[in-house]
Amino acid sequence: MSLFDCRIDAVCGHARALTYETAHGNFQTPMFMPVGTSATVKGITPKVLKELNSQVVLANTYHLSMRPGADLIAEAGGVHKFMNYDGPMLTDSGGFQVFSLADTVKLDEDGVTFKSIYDGHRVKWTPEENMAIQQKIGADIVMQLDQCAPYPAEKDFVARAVELSSMWAKRCLASHTKKDQTLFGIVQGGMHLDLRLQSINSLIEIENESMANGGRRFGGFGIGGYSVGEDHETMFETLGEVARALPQDRPRYLMGVGNPTTLVRAVGEGVDMFDCVLPTRTARMGTAFSSKGRMNMRNAKFEHDFTPLDHECDCYTCKNFTRAYIRHLVKQNEMLGSILLSIHNIHFLLDLMRRARAAVIAGNYSEFLSAWLNSEGANDY
Repeated sequence: MSLFDCRIDAVCGHARALTYETAHGNFQTPMFMPVGTSATVKGITPKVLKELNSQVVLANTYHLSMRPGADLIAEAGGVHKFMNYDGPMLTDSGGFQVFSLADTVKLDEDGVTFKSIYDGHRVKWTPEENMAIQQKIGADIVMQLDQCAPYPAEKDFVARAVELSSMWAKRCLASHTKKDQTLFGIVQGGMHLDLRLQSINSLIEIENESMANGGRRFGGFGIGGYSVGEDHETMFETLGEVARALPQDRPRYLMGVGNPTTLVRAVGEGVDMFDCVLPTRTARMGTAFSSKGRMNMRNAKFEHDFTPLDHECDCYTCKNFTRAYIRHLVKQNEMLGSILLSIHNIHFLLDLMRRARAAVIAGNYSEFLSAWLNSEGANDY
């Protein structure tokens, strides 16, 4: 395979199994990406990520551009060398973080101006500047600058966000020049199917025009603007049709989603890639994922429980430590408790997606999905 080639290995219903080539190796879907916001997955070393068979790590452009700064990362040789991780990486544009700071944001067609959460200084990003920052950081996959509308929001507001995101997508694609890096466009449109389809059509028109003029195409597509406050059933009213309206020959990435049941359902709708801080954030709160549902390790019922977190799991945590010990660590606020739970929770989602891929290839994804939805823990997520 050549750089950024995407091979469709199997299709089962709407679920897909892909292989995608990057400059730091290929990855296979369906897959979950651990989030390393500041070029680190909290509590997890790069060596442990490799041992977990994590395929792609996500880092955050907003935070890295503020600290330590894109120039310093470039001086180090790029984000891979900076954090000593040699696998594929993705950076989001930071747009979600910017627009979550609504009170400090000034928006116009040229770009977005905002205050740094670190020192309060004013920053302006144009799409071109955002691409320059992400190219300096040097991940394998970068995301366009977009406007993520909140939920709920008036349809006119969401429509304007789609229009602006489309204009910025065109400028991002025109200014992105790094040959060993690819750019994903982002679909917006809130919960409105017509706006979602309009967004997709605009992205396709943008890349067709680019390629007609000797330019590049999008390496894949993010589906943004979900998981912003709506319930999951509202998301699924439109997600499947949105995913399947995207080109068949490139990955579809549902941004910011890490709920196990949502992942399994979304794969069945044609989504390939996911990311979320959920597994590590809940670990730091003392919560473990399991085949039986969420487990609050502060609960007294685990005090004398000398069994693994999850009897069906073969991660390092489950093979070496008991519920009683992990509860002790959590109650004592020992950092090892958060680390062991993070290892387990990340493994849980990575393994769930590996099993999903195997089911697609075996041609029995509908049975896999049904078995998960009827399992004891499915409704707890």
